[in-house]
Formats: sequence, C-alpha cells, structure tokens
Amino acid sequence: MISTLLVANRGEIACRIFRTCRALGIATVAVHSDADADALHVREADAAVRLPGAAPADTYLRGDLVVRAALAAGADAVHPGYGFLSENAGFARAVQDAGLLWVGPPVKAIEMMASKTRAKELMAAADVPLLSPVDPAKATADDLPLLLKAAAGGGGRGMRVVRELGALPGEMAAATAEAANAFGDGEVFAEPYVERGRHVEVQIMADEHGTVWALGTRDCSLQRRHQKVIEEAPAPGLDEALRTRLHDAATAAARAVGYRGAGTVEFLVTADGRPCFLEMNTRLQVEHPVTEAVFGLDLVALQLSVAEGEPLPAATPPAPHGHAVEARLYAEDPAHDWQPRTGPLHTLDVPDEPGLRLDTGYTGGDTIGVHYDPMLAKVIAHAPTRTQAVRLLARALERARIHGPATNRDLLVRSLRHPDFTGARLDTGFYERHLDALTATPDGSADRNLAALAATAADATRHRAAASTPATGSRFGAWRNVPSQPQTRRYRSEPDGTEHEIAYRTTRSGAIEAPGARILTVTPEHVTLETDDGVTHRFRLATHHDRVYVDGATRSYTFTALPRFTEPTGRTDPGSLLAPMPGTVVRLADGLVAGAAVEAGQPLIWLEAMKMEHRILAPASGTLTALHAAPGLQVEVGALLAVVQEEPTP
Repeated sequence: MISTLLVANRGEIACRIFRTCRALGIATVAVHSDADADALHVREADAAVRLPGAAPADTYLRGDLVVRAALAAGADAVHPGYGFLSENAGFARAVQDAGLLWVGPPVKAIEMMASKTRAKELMAAADVPLLSPVDPAKATADDLPLLLKAAAGGGGRGMRVVRELGALPGEMAAATAEAANAFGDGEVFAEPYVERGRHVEVQIMADEHGTVWALGTRDCSLQRRHQKVIEEAPAPGLDEALRTRLHDAATAAARAVGYRGAGTVEFLVTADGRPCFLEMNTRLQVEHPVTEAVFGLDLVALQLSVAEGEPLPAATPPAPHGHAVEARLYAEDPAHDWQPRTGPLHTLDVPDEPGLRLDTGYTGGDTIGVHYDPMLAKVIAHAPTRTQAVRLLARALERARIHGPATNRDLLVRSLRHPDFTGARLDTGFYERHLDALTATPDGSADRNLAALAATAADATRHRAAASTPATGSRFGAWRNVPSQPQTRRYRSEPDGTEHEIAYRTTRSGAIEAPGARILTVTPEHVTLETDDGVTHRFRLATHHDRVYVDGATRSYTFTALPRFTEPTGRTDPGSLLAPMPGTVVRLADGLVAGAAVEAGQPLIWLEAMKMEHRILAPASGTLTALHAAPGLQVEVGALLAVVQEEPTP
C-alpha cells in the first residue's frame, strides 16, 4: 500500500493529485523550485522539498533531484503528473531502482511510445490505422500540405505546417532546432497534413491482470499552436461504427505495448470519417476531468490502485452519463499572437454551482511567473446534454472574477457560443479561420461606457471619503468646489488599449449623473446604475494600483485610469523591436547582424517565455541598425532587442 506519495510536478496537476490522496488517506510530498516556494501545490502538500533554481531544466526536469527528494521525505511512491518527466523512461526506471513505487505505465511501454516514429511502426504491426509517412527529402508538390512533427515530446513544440515546397527546407530546420531545444532530440518527421481534421482521443485504463478499459472518446479539436484549448466528452457527432473502431484501435494499441495504468490514444479523424493514429500519451492527460465527469470515476484513484497491483473494479467500465466540456484558462493575449502574460493574480473566483468543477494551481494573491506554462485553471461543466454543458460552462466563465494579467476568458466564452462549436462542426482549423472575429473588440461601447461610469462613480466616492480626513486632500478638487460643473475621466481599456472619456456631473445633492444614465447606489466596491430605458445594471469593482476591474452581469472590464491631462512620455527610436514579455532569446535568424538587410514580416528573433516560442518580426523592410539580442540572453518586458531602419519611400 502507498502511504506517502511524492508528486513530481507542480501547479494544477499536483493540487489535483493531492486532492485524491487526501480522500484516500495518503500523505503527500511536493517538490518546488525557488520560483514556486509559496505556490499553491506547496501550501497544500503535507511536506515539500526544494529543488534549487527556477528554470525547469534545473528543477522539475532533474530526475536525480526528484528521486533524492522522495527518499529524503520518506515517500514510498512517485506520481509524475503530466509534462516534465511524466513520459521519461529513464526517470521511471530511476524511481523503481531507488525502491520507490512508480505510479505510471511500465518503463518498456514508455520507451516504445516515446518516439512517434517508432510508435507508428508498432501500431502498424497491430493493425491500428495510420497516416502514411512522407520522406521530406523526396517530397513533391503532390504531397502538400505537410505536417512536420518532433519525434520526441509534444505540446505543439517542433510542429510546422508546410504548404509550399520551397518553404520545406527552412521549416525543417526551424522544427529541428525547436525540437532539439525543447526535448534534447532534434528528430523530425513528416506526414500529410489533414485539412479540416478532428482531434479525437480515447482514454485507456489498464491493470496488470489483463483488463483494458476504453473510456469513451474526447474531442480536442479546438487548439492554438497545436495545443488544446477546449475539450469535451464524448466526442460529438460520431456514429456508433466509428466509436467502436476507435475503441478497438485504442485497446489494440494498449495491448501491443503491455500497457498498465492511465493513458490516451490520440487519433486524427478525417473529414470523411477515417481515423488515423497520431500518438499514445503514456500518462494522465490535462483533459482527463471530462472523462471522469461522464463516467463517474476518479482516474487518479484508479492509477494509484493499479500501481498497487489491484485489478480494475470490473471487466468493463461503467456506463457513461451526460456530457462534459472543459476550457483551459490561460494568462495570455490571443489577439496578440497568444503572448503569455505575467504578474500578480489579485482575484480568481469561478462560480461554485452544481455541475461545475475548477482545477487550478493558483488562488488570488499568487503571482504568474515567467518560467512555466501560462495555464491558470481548467473549468469543467457536466450536464445531461451537450447543449446544457456548453451553456453552463460559458456562463460560468462569463461570471468569473479574474483580476490580474490578461487572459483568454473572453475568447473561451465566444468560442463556446460560436455557431460552428454549438453545431459540433469541429476541426483543428477552428482558430485559424475564426480567431480575428473571436478576438475583435466587441461593438459594445455603450456597455463599456456604463462600466467606466461605474468605475468613475466608485473612484469619486472613494476620494470624497478620503477628502473628509483633513490630512488627506483630494484629486477631485474641482468636483468638490463646483459640484454641478461637468467633469471628465479618461480610461484605457485593457488589453486592447483603446482610450475613451467619460463625461459626468455631480448634482448638489451628491448624486452622479451622465448622459443616458444615473447612479442609484455607490460604494468603492459596488455600483448600481439605471439607464434612461429603465434598466438597472449592477457592477462589482476592485482597484489595484492604477487598474480598475469592473465585473458586470455578462462582461468584465479592466481599465487603467489615465491622467486628466496628457503627460509627456519617453520615446523609442522608430523601428525599435521591444521584448513583448519577459523571456529568453533562444535563437536569431541566420546571418542576422547589424547592417543586414531585412524584409517586412521576416522573423528575426525567437523569444521563449512560459514554454512557448514567440517570433519577433521585422516591422518594415530596411536595415538592421542595432542588435542587442543574443541566444541565451534573458530579457525583461520592454527590453530593446534590435532596431530596423525603414527603407525610404521612393
């Protein structure tokens, strides 16, 4: 029996595993980097062991340090979570060699599935349907489009879509470099890129007594940068014959490698309904909660039981019930190349309603750092029907209070309500087609103005209260002396940066009015106003430094209060390329030196932040007059990386 479990991971998945351990009476041990010293997973564990450093390569990817931590803390078992070392056969072997119980599949199964090229060979022998590989050196125009993929690892790293034959050598080089940097293995292979394909997967659970469960299907087609954003179970719109074929293929894949524990077999389903094996993930998946909800299971509890040698509870899995949908809440700006965002997370409050589940590694007051994945939380909804589950999830996200860095919350809500999603017209090109529309600033200036008016009223009330203290004074001097005169407040909406001005006046009785609306009640935290059409609107507010967070019934707004008069600001030289986020320069364009000619839109610098690579593009055609970036350089947001002098117009 497992008495003390170390989770070789961090954040949300560590917290989720600890939750099951508490229910089972198992003591828990966390490991943490210096950056995570006060993280939620550390606070929730019974004991914690420091891994000196901050970068993953120095901490969570150091299997020797993790094994040493387990022994030092008296753990008798190790659960790898997902990511980091979860599919590292060497780490699994080291855990077992140290006399610890490994909560995962056999080392041999991990090794067999570690290389996607080797895995495809094994699956072909097991009669699992596949896409035919393409030799990049012999590819012709007839083979296009191609998908380049890293043989090791996952998460979208080392993946490129090639639509023009001339671009193939450059994309191969880029994919190889990214794969080598991310996984220490630069092997890249090519296969046909399936347009309008669906990403459908099957959850597997197997014991050492010969029982293999195929726990339904999941659709994970809504992806950004080949990383999943919204997942659901069961995958909608599949006929029974296709479901059976997927279950049979996944079971065959598991038996072919002598699998044990939780795993996922991923398929690409073509537009004409043909399944093709992609890979087998020899670990728990991020999206496992939707399967848990539909089947009424705790997959982590089953992992622990199977690791202890127990058989699965029955020869066949329980019957599924209802539909579940999961959305990944990221600290990122989808409208600006999915750039990750960092900083204090003041509030994270998701409604606690029947059918909703929140898996997270953060609480209000934590800080989103630069070293790890930008996922803040997973929000899961379960209901009797797909329509009900989707509606419940969209509304929960809409009502959530999230104060801090920009997130993809609005994108998630709009995605869940998009006609293609509600109509189950799903494929991996969803965001490629719809991203611009989904991230456009909504035509809701009236609603935004009401929220800004609420912010203005709360601010005026707060400063009036402060002004009543003799030593305090007030920034609203004109408002106090001539209360009936019109006043204005200027705000910048975040993260789109649009500026607007709110005109209002305060009556002699102290009431605040604006064109089309009047304030009914106001405190620094709550504002109720009424519009001329008789509709009452209620807002909750929170202020942190110069940011005001305004949460309404259907939308949330973030404003930065601007000075009444424009202040002079520093200027940067035209053509300056500034770091859009803190990160590390991983590479430069070939031959990039000061004095080099560059073309508009040409990738010049690759910056890695929060496990993602971001390209810094030339803003115009011209000459690179300064280059301050170099591989390995760590930069802060706004750091000057290079300067491009634009060619004069003829």
